[in-house]
Amino acid sequence: MGVPRTCFGCRDQCKLCPKNGGPFFRKSGRRLIPESHIPNPHLNIAPALDCWYLTGATAVGKTRIALALAARLGAEILSLDSMAVYRGMDIGTAKPSRAEQALVPTHLIDLVEPNEEFSVAQYLDAALAKIAEVRSRGKEVLFVGGTPLYLKCLLRGMFTGPPANWELRQEIQAECERVGPEKLHEHLKVIDPLAASAIHPNDARRIIRALEVYRATGEPISHQQMEFEEGRPAEACRVFVLRRERTEQHQRIEQRVESMLAAGLVNEVRTLTAGSKELGRTARQAVGYAEVLEHLAGKIDLTTMTDQIKAHTRRFAKRQGTWFRSLSECRFVDLVGEADAEEVAERIASRVQ
Repeated sequence: MGVPRTCFGCRDQCKLCPKNGGPFFRKSGRRLIPESHIPNPHLNIAPALDCWYLTGATAVGKTRIALALAARLGAEILSLDSMAVYRGMDIGTAKPSRAEQALVPTHLIDLVEPNEEFSVAQYLDAALAKIAEVRSRGKEVLFVGGTPLYLKCLLRGMFTGPPANWELRQEIQAECERVGPEKLHEHLKVIDPLAASAIHPNDARRIIRALEVYRATGEPISHQQMEFEEGRPAEACRVFVLRRERTEQHQRIEQRVESMLAAGLVNEVRTLTAGSKELGRTARQAVGYAEVLEHLAGKIDLTTMTDQIKAHTRRFAKRQGTWFRSLSECRFVDLVGEADAEEVAERIASRVQ
């Protein structure tokens, strides 16, 4: 067996390297497998340091301020939105207009078709490549968007885990539907108490993923993720979260939803699903798109659809706020009314020495 030129990125020192001597075997399920037969057993993606980040809940008012801040910094914008990667999903994701993109180049949008899956790891790979490209032009990098998981992974790196095993996931999903998420959570407590303590007993999606990783690798997901849970102090980062008072935020969400419907959101979804086309499992879960699909299927009327989009968007904005508050890297910028974009951009830039 040949000796690899580099170790495989596992947490333990790779004993296959000549300097460490001898083959090292690790346990996988019930088998002992040579480390050389396991490509990247702890595949990590490094954090994106020294970038600027402008984020905040949906409808908080990021776009105008982002354009002003990018102009002030001499930056190009990289989208921080998990749904803007899908082509044709324009209205419901509030993608920047052509005029806005003409002012400041915007990247990481329209990367894949809406019937395709696009993982967090794929996004991070694309983001790191685009960072290098933008910096090669002598420009600063400004991430703009509201997907908290993307933000956390960019700031702290990511353990990618094994790729999704859809067959195994469906088996666990069927088990969840049969016995309920709380029963699976009890099982998770036994095999991975650390992960179980961080996952709500009703959070079926995360419970299923944790069980999937364990059954696929024989190793608890928490052991593989721990090194990315420690953040840096906010003063060492350039991460700014736009924030509004709750009542005003809800009013802006109501206006955003009405504007999207007036701009043709229903027709956009109808076009995306015309003929034999359909949205993929991720795209069809997006707030706004999921409800329109229900309406087009005849399951809910237009009024109910509108009310549901507003309610689900408010709930999503609340979850975004919870995520942002949990990240030590974030500094908050409070907004009221129609904030002056130039003034807010100056306020943000002045907070970085």
